[in-house]
Amino acid sequence: MTTINDVARAAGVSPATVSRVFNGGRVTAERAERVRKTAAEMGFAPNRVARSLRKQRASVIGLIIPDIENPFFTSLARGVEDAAQQTNLSVVLCNSDEDVDKERRYLEIAAAEQMAGVIVAAASRNRTDLSLMANRKMPVVAVDRRPRGASVDAVMVDNQHGGEEATAHLLRSGYRRIACIAGPEGASTSEERLAGYRSVVRDHLREEGVGGEPPREYVRHGDFRVEGGRAAMAELLALPEPPDAVFVANNLMTVGALQALREAGIEPPAFGVLSFGDVPWASLVRPPLSTVQLPSYDLGWTAAGLLQDRIAGTDKPLQTVVLRTALQVRESTSGPGQRSAL
Repeated sequence: MTTINDVARAAGVSPATVSRVFNGGRVTAERAERVRKTAAEMGFAPNRVARSLRKQRASVIGLIIPDIENPFFTSLARGVEDAAQQTNLSVVLCNSDEDVDKERRYLEIAAAEQMAGVIVAAASRNRTDLSLMANRKMPVVAVDRRPRGASVDAVMVDNQHGGEEATAHLLRSGYRRIACIAGPEGASTSEERLAGYRSVVRDHLREEGVGGEPPREYVRHGDFRVEGGRAAMAELLALPEPPDAVFVANNLMTVGALQALREAGIEPPAFGVLSFGDVPWASLVRPPLSTVQLPSYDLGWTAAGLLQDRIAGTDKPLQTVVLRTALQVRESTSGPGQRSAL
């Protein structure tokens, strides 16, 4: 069965664009013609998924995320909901708060309520357990984070590439003592972003003829929340030789890091700050904040599309879709010799 994702790939557009074409959304005439021609050639009928879904005993899916207050997950949830609406699916939103036990209870509720499927951003790479869903043959899609050993469809971000781009940019800007505030140990996104940082710093040390690993004291782990970033930044500033820049592994911890810098009387870009994950106000603060932009909405939309395909009965092999990040350079990383233009 040809799916909306198949048509999108063949036409060179996003699944959201295909949906807009068949649902009266705003799309350029050239793109709409290309999508319709591709769909016709592939035998795609836009109402097939909806017909299949009506046969299901449930028209509700669960979305389990760590923290709806994080703008990244807010946007992701919107993508899930918008895609689900295309096939008249309703979404039940659950916050795990990075708590594996709470996450497990929500998974048990999804199974007990016979939901059509679940999208989950795992609370832990090693401890999140999806075996209950597998035993119930309930479709599951992992988004942003995939539990180790889970045999499910997944939509991920190329976190390591984003970490590499961020760290390389800081080096090109003239910073040399670059620290990293990573997320919780064991969280796949945290480990991948930290791996990108370490890879670039390691290569730089080798080019400088020094060799070795990034200084251990320049790596701190936070909890992906504001206070975790603030505490980690305060620890870095208290070092005998503090860093001159920091790569922060998520947007909320960046807020905390900026608070700690402000309390210490330190301002970017004299101290470089780069956040993994954009926020709506990044271009409005002074100085504007450099970020690694995440395709959060597209993550949610794509995950919902994969889940809809499974609910409709597709027997395709499991898929892992990896979306790329984009570096957005602003004034907070313009170089250690620069002063903020306030």
